[in-house]
Amino acid sequence: MAKTASPKKKSEKPALVKSDKKSGAKLALADLKKLYEDMLLIRRFEEKAGQLYGMGLIGGFCHLYIGQEAVVSGVQHAMTDKDSVVTTYRDHGHMLSCGMDPKGIMAELTGRKDGFSRGKGGSMHMFSTDKKFYGGHGIVGASVPIGAGLAFAHKYNEDGGMNCCYYGDGAANQGQVYETYNMAALWQLPILFIIENNEYAMGTSVKRHHSSPALYTHGEPFGIPGKQVNGMDVTEVYAAAVEAAEYIRSGKGPMLLEVKTYRYRGHSMSDPAKYRSKEEVDSYKSGNDCINNLRELLISEHKVKEDELKDIDKKVKDRVNEAAEFAKESPEPDASELWTDVLTEAK
Repeated sequence: MAKTASPKKKSEKPALVKSDKKSGAKLALADLKKLYEDMLLIRRFEEKAGQLYGMGLIGGFCHLYIGQEAVVSGVQHAMTDKDSVVTTYRDHGHMLSCGMDPKGIMAELTGRKDGFSRGKGGSMHMFSTDKKFYGGHGIVGASVPIGAGLAFAHKYNEDGGMNCCYYGDGAANQGQVYETYNMAALWQLPILFIIENNEYAMGTSVKRHHSSPALYTHGEPFGIPGKQVNGMDVTEVYAAAVEAAEYIRSGKGPMLLEVKTYRYRGHSMSDPAKYRSKEEVDSYKSGNDCINNLRELLISEHKVKEDELKDIDKKVKDRVNEAAEFAKESPEPDASELWTDVLTEAK
């Protein structure tokens, strides 16, 4: 586990800590089981979404989160119900981790009126102010300035909340990201920047599109401490998120986590992913899968029985199948919905 980031002083650079060590996070068995179920829910949900896409029931773009489940599960487990979340178009896992109903998410994916955006947002654009989830955004890097705005609202309202702002390694090169770093540091906004580094942007490796691939250091010029975390170990992600949240809630300003992870599928469902080898993908699936890593920990160190884990898997599969059937049975939105939610009168 990486060392605690030291508070910033005007004359000091921020602490930049790189760590690939196993986490020493002390999580109760109930928490570990919850994290296992949460990650499994995302995995099974995304697998089902892929099936529905293949059947023609999901239109447009669809970006699956398979392989990256430990990132959002670990971070959100360390947050409170006061905190807000904003992310990119690879967003289904984030919605589930925020507690949004899988039925409403699946209904939105299939363009039905019972979806979270009444069937008009689809895979990349759905929201739940009740769960403090503010999108899913299709523009690369757009989640970052929006996250700063949400963090500003937390600070202005003095509500005790912070923002978790997710984006990928491709988005980390956007100019608006660095403008936001400057503003967030200047105003000491309560925001956790989370770079989900899955090694590829749309199809270009990090080494080919970043002159400085140590992304956790990119906040250094602005006085933002950073840390690199093993995103295939959910306990390490959780520990880093707890540490970051303590730092941010103490009023010291933003922090940046670069979470090293890997996506198993293509950039989107239309991507054949020919830019990487089968051997590379299989090396993660067979040797470093985040769900299998936690499963082995539960069995070897906590003596959890195989049958109990099978029961969790069955429970999750039943819940996902129920969500899929709900989506199929939900009606399509009326044509009049084209004219709603276009303009809101200021009050």
